Amino acid sequence: MPAKSAVLEYRGRPLRRKDNLIYYGSMSDKYIIMLQIMETKKVKDLDVASKVSVQLQLTDPDLKSRDRVVKKSEKNSLYAAMDVASVWLERALSAR
Repeated sequence: MPAKSAVLEYRGRPLRRKDNLIYYGSMSDKYIIMLQIMETKKVKDLDVASKVSVQLQLTDPDLKSRDRVVKKSEKNSLYAAMDVASVWLERALSAR
C-alpha cells in the first residue's frame, strides 16, 4: 500500500511552501494568506525567519496580482506572522 503524503495544516487550514513563500488556506475559498520570508538569521545551525511579509489576498484568478492584496503587514518572526495570518483569514472568511 503506498504511503499517503501528509498535508501540513495550521488551525485546520492547509499550508503549502515553495522556497521562501508559504501559502495558508485553500484556493477554493475566497481568501488566502501569502507569507514571504524576507530575511533569516542563524540560530546555531538553523536558519530562522527574522522578517516575514504577510498578505491577505483574494483568490480570484481574473484580478492582477497587485489588485488581489487586501491587507499586508510585516512581522519579526514566523510565529507572529502565522498568528496574524490566522486571525485575518478567519475574519475574512467569516464575513461572507
